[in-house]
Amino acid sequence: MIERIYLKDYLSFNELELKFGSGLSVFTGVSGAGKSVLMGAILSVFGYKDSDARLIEADVECRLGLDEFGIEEESINCFKLLKDKSTRYFINNQSISKKNLNLIANRHLKYLSAKEISEFENARLLGLLDILASKKSKNYSQNLAEFKEKFSKFISIKKELDNINEEEKKIDELREFAKFEIEKIEQVSPKVGEFEELNAIKKRLSKKDKIEEAWSKAEMVFAYEKAVMDALHISEIDSGFFSDALNELKIARSSVDFDEFEGLDIEEILDRIESLNALIKRYGSIEECLEILKRRKSELAHYENIEFQKSDLVSKFTKLSNELKSSSEAITKERFKAIKELETMINSYLKDLYMDKIDMDLNSKNLDINGADLVDINLNSSNLKTLSSGEINRLRLAFIASEAKISGLGGGVLILDEIDANLSGKEAMSIANVLIELSSLYQIFAISHQPQLSSKAHHHFLVQKDIKGSTAKELNMDERVMELSRMISGESITQEATEFAKKLLL
Repeated sequence: MIERIYLKDYLSFNELELKFGSGLSVFTGVSGAGKSVLMGAILSVFGYKDSDARLIEADVECRLGLDEFGIEEESINCFKLLKDKSTRYFINNQSISKKNLNLIANRHLKYLSAKEISEFENARLLGLLDILASKKSKNYSQNLAEFKEKFSKFISIKKELDNINEEEKKIDELREFAKFEIEKIEQVSPKVGEFEELNAIKKRLSKKDKIEEAWSKAEMVFAYEKAVMDALHISEIDSGFFSDALNELKIARSSVDFDEFEGLDIEEILDRIESLNALIKRYGSIEECLEILKRRKSELAHYENIEFQKSDLVSKFTKLSNELKSSSEAITKERFKAIKELETMINSYLKDLYMDKIDMDLNSKNLDINGADLVDINLNSSNLKTLSSGEINRLRLAFIASEAKISGLGGGVLILDEIDANLSGKEAMSIANVLIELSSLYQIFAISHQPQLSSKAHHHFLVQKDIKGSTAKELNMDERVMELSRMISGESITQEATEFAKKLLL
């Protein structure tokens, strides 16, 4: 439920705050007073229309599933439109895109104005038939649930079969490619860490000749050991430091040993490094190469067994197809029994709304999660898309009322833009009666130029305009009599109009 609306600097409105209650709220006033502007503000803050308002706020009491969009849910959720250089939207002071704002609002708000026919979508109509059928057949709901579960499995198997059929078209190519990669990797038979170890050996071997040549020259120092010692003794200099240094040098020399490389074939090592390097360039690393090897072996096993897998899937597919056909036929049979009840219910509302009856038929279509049924609707052989906006909205109203009556569910907000425009008094009253029935399940906002609908409202708001701009306020009973009298007789209010207004309010 929308509890409050606040707007600032929006066309003829300088600033306005209104609080709303449940049930039916009607907005009246002379043409040009700002009724549509005010309704536009309500729609704009939910992203249904664009707005040049500097600020619009709406407080909504409803669980909206905001967590799904990363917004913390509160007991009263505040929607806000803020416009500076661009229009920005917020919920509970957290920014949200217009697209996600619409997704959230659509769960809570229905706008009946444009020629929109979402109420007549096949899945929605079948849902109503299913509710009616389940009330007549105790096993229907269970059968429908089992059908949908089987259909989900059927779709899963169909996807697997489609993939196999696609694979079969190029199976030889895929098989040969898998074999080629397996053979290429297994010929080298790489091991993790081997490439690094071989490169380290290559690096040391590349220095072997230079190291040995350098030590060959350095070892000449040992030939002068005695001469140096004699010189130190004659000079009465302690020779300990020289002895220590020479010992360290001998130890260092002995550590330079290439015995570990005896018998190694340097050409073989270089070839091995080249083979490993080729795999690394192709696959990124030895680890990834080994992972590809594992994957290709699995794929090859799959290709080798694909005929067996396909045969098994075809068997399951055929079995499920037959079961679904039988189940859908049983579902269709029950829906046929329910469709006339739905048709009768909708036509009872259409009669009250002074519209012609509709005919509803159940035809066949391709099987989907909702069965194999297509609901066709005809209004005097007219296509829904050829109806006027007024006719569409009254027809939508009949469907919404029927849906609420069948499901016992409602909730949220209905916004009606001049739904009683250009209608006679009795037609307007019929719409009022339907809206009063719906108002037990929905909060309803409606612009009206007719006293009949206005008189039935739980809350009556008057929109006025003067040189300072537009204002709006909720009327008390005496004020409602005056406004209804104006709607009946015009600016020159007659006694008869006042008496009729009081009668309407009884």
